[in-house]
Amino acid sequence: MAVKVLISASLRSFTDRVPEFSAEGSTIKEVFDALADQYPDVLKGVFDEDGEIRGYVNVYINDKNIYSLKGLKSEVKDGDFVLLIPAIAGGSQETDKRESVISKERMKEVALDNKQIERYSNHLQLREINVKGQKRIMAAKVLVAGLGALGGVVVNRLAAAGVGTIGIVDFDEVAVSNLQSQTTYGTRDVGRPKAAATKDSVKKLNPLVNTVVYQEKLTSENVEDIIADYDVVVDATDNFVSRYLISDACVLAGKPEVFGAMYQFEGFVTILGESTGPCYRCLYPSPPPVGLVPTCSEAGVASPLPGVVGGLMATEVLKLLTGTGTTLSGKAISIDTWNLRTNYVETVKDAGCPVCGKHRTLHHIEEIDYEDFCGLKEEPDEEPIEGIEGDELAARIASGEPITIVDVREPHERSILRFPGAITIPIGQLARRQKELDPGIDTIFVCREGKRSILAIRTLREAGYEGPMYNLKGGLDTTSQIIFPNEGAWL
Repeated sequence: MAVKVLISASLRSFTDRVPEFSAEGSTIKEVFDALADQYPDVLKGVFDEDGEIRGYVNVYINDKNIYSLKGLKSEVKDGDFVLLIPAIAGGSQETDKRESVISKERMKEVALDNKQIERYSNHLQLREINVKGQKRIMAAKVLVAGLGALGGVVVNRLAAAGVGTIGIVDFDEVAVSNLQSQTTYGTRDVGRPKAAATKDSVKKLNPLVNTVVYQEKLTSENVEDIIADYDVVVDATDNFVSRYLISDACVLAGKPEVFGAMYQFEGFVTILGESTGPCYRCLYPSPPPVGLVPTCSEAGVASPLPGVVGGLMATEVLKLLTGTGTTLSGKAISIDTWNLRTNYVETVKDAGCPVCGKHRTLHHIEEIDYEDFCGLKEEPDEEPIEGIEGDELAARIASGEPITIVDVREPHERSILRFPGAITIPIGQLARRQKELDPGIDTIFVCREGKRSILAIRTLREAGYEGPMYNLKGGLDTTSQIIFPNEGAWL
């Protein structure tokens, strides 16, 4: 049987950047065997050392998760699509079967004056929203966590729609590099807290909206108090610690969560935390190793993409508030804007999930160390990874000392900033190319932020490499002016 395998961008480092692959096989296992014959490194990204599919990767046959079928024994037919969707990245509920998260009593407390009727006239003309739906939107309280590219779009769309109260959570400041994709901000906002700049943006767009600012980091200590007063929580964060934390908190508090993520040209949107649907842990029982899935700042994101994905997220919020429409509860939409592919896939509730399963074992957020769960803490018996500062590396380069520099970034990243004299080996190829390294001299690993280079060192240690290895602290972002004092390394 000939099937087409569609590979998410975050796994393409294992397939020489090939996005599609035709394979012969009658089962998923045979399809993977065929894929591995041509791209052997893909097995490291998809399977763990026990031959099981890693917890942060979902595999679908058309729109069905293989875990709801027969796992690796699931049969495929000629013409089927097999989708590999890692963490980046029940059925639908019909309009007449869904209840709004806003009660009739709260809706009746809201009245529309002439100015509001004029402002929201386009909504009032829609049968699916009309007066009752708009009053529910105005009575609602929605929390948006993360004010990057996605969060900014969601906040502005919800503000334009007239959501009564919007809570915004972010502790970061606006950087110049944000402006390409985070259109909530302007050049004058550089250096300002994102939360404050977003509040100003909402006020200009719709002064009728009440904005509550939380200029802080979500933690186990504050997340439950922050989400308590909101009807819907939107997760627009860009890290796995926050995603697991928010999802767990929403399940325990009984709050629906609209989740979205993006990578380069791809987006993923779903609804989590409802009683009949999955939570984030159901989709991804375990996070990827630190550095394996680059952030948007490392891997890049197309500037129009946040508008597409954030718009879908805001639309899902409005469906929950009005109680109308077919939502993404029990399913997800995966979009590849560059290759014009859109796939709807089911999202399955895991009966054994420790948070939302039948016999859950997690009852309090404080029971989990989220940083440890996501691999951000070193194990006591784990050999520490030594780092090197940018000025020290620059001095060693200038002195002519024999060292090996390995750039683990992807080809498109290296086109922006080239590291003179570096060997370029993506993480997925390190284990099989370790003979290119000289164990008799120091090897320095570099990437943009200093996270994937740490993973590179750990990967080589597991592969048995015994030479001295060092991580460039902070990556090229913090050392470019030290190591590259002129523009010779820039395109």
